[in-house]
Amino acid sequence: MSAASARFAVVGNPGNRRVTLFADAVRAAGLPGPRVVAWRDVLRDGGAGFDAGEIVRIDSPGEDAEVDLLLRGESEPTRVAGSARWYAGFVAALGTLRGGLRLDDPDDLAVLFDKRRCHAVLDAAGIPVPASPTSGPGAAPVRGWDDVRALMREHRMPRLFVKPAHGSSASGVLAVESAGGGRIRATTSVERAADGTLHNSLKVRRYDREPEIAAIVDALAPDGLHLERWLPKAAQQGRAADLRVVVVGGRATHAVVRTSRSPLTNLHLGGSRGDLDAARQAVEAAGALWSDVLGVCERAAACFPRTLCVGVDLLPAVDWRRAAVGEVNAFGDLLPRLTGLPGSGAEGLDTYAAQVRAALHHFALQYPEGTPHALARPGR
Repeated sequence: MSAASARFAVVGNPGNRRVTLFADAVRAAGLPGPRVVAWRDVLRDGGAGFDAGEIVRIDSPGEDAEVDLLLRGESEPTRVAGSARWYAGFVAALGTLRGGLRLDDPDDLAVLFDKRRCHAVLDAAGIPVPASPTSGPGAAPVRGWDDVRALMREHRMPRLFVKPAHGSSASGVLAVESAGGGRIRATTSVERAADGTLHNSLKVRRYDREPEIAAIVDALAPDGLHLERWLPKAAQQGRAADLRVVVVGGRATHAVVRTSRSPLTNLHLGGSRGDLDAARQAVEAAGALWSDVLGVCERAAACFPRTLCVGVDLLPAVDWRRAAVGEVNAFGDLLPRLTGLPGSGAEGLDTYAAQVRAALHHFALQYPEGTPHALARPGR
């Protein structure tokens, strides 16, 4: 099959910005736009089939109320509930996709969307990760706040993150810290309504009454919880800083620094992009190598070798000499207008164009004549 006859398909939500950006990248490569297979149709029809030569990308089922209802059984989009049902439905739906040349492996995705399993895989591979009592074969059960409190004492974790096992975009995450006299505080985007239901909010808030924190954790626990030690992070201009690094085809191609005055650096929660050059300079001034920092992300991605692209959340230590992997995200490539890192082979390309090129290279295809030079340039 030549590149001129290559055909892409994407399983996603029609009209979603992720699908649109990927389709734009496919067309920029001189190819016909991808066939879009709607998640709602996959879920309603019990699956979808692809031709043997179709290159198939699995994209996020998020940001669609109808799909969310089908997966979670929850009619309120902001409600923090049903993530275990969402996970079971998503994994089952992946198993109903037939044929095609896959860019995403269903087994990899099943691990990536379970924070406990993902942490255990990374830890077993020697990837630096925050300590956790909830991953691996001896994982502790977390049935509610009492278990969280007990694990904090047992593992000497006065500061930790409490995360829904199957959550994304910081939904339901609490940054919990204890102080003298038994005082406790939690920072989160969760809003607790008068009736006790939990909702996502774009406003990060603090709870400093333990009964309220306990009620939130108890409500989240039935869907599964993952606990991680809260590592002190580096800072830029007085703001906590971490990095989102996109790894495509085994190489770190794109990166952004995310900074925030709260422990949650997600850009949609008020975080802002920091200075990547300053981060690199801080790493090198500390006597470390920037290539080693990116290498941690590439090693994390290598744990999922059958998936073309992941987004790695990297937590640099206060001294910038060391870093740990906070999470590996299956759909962590939504960084519009960001072009590739110098020396990455993706210079001038956004995350989607880099994936199109890597996909064609993976399947040993050449670019059609007339493809823009930056897109057609082979990688390292």
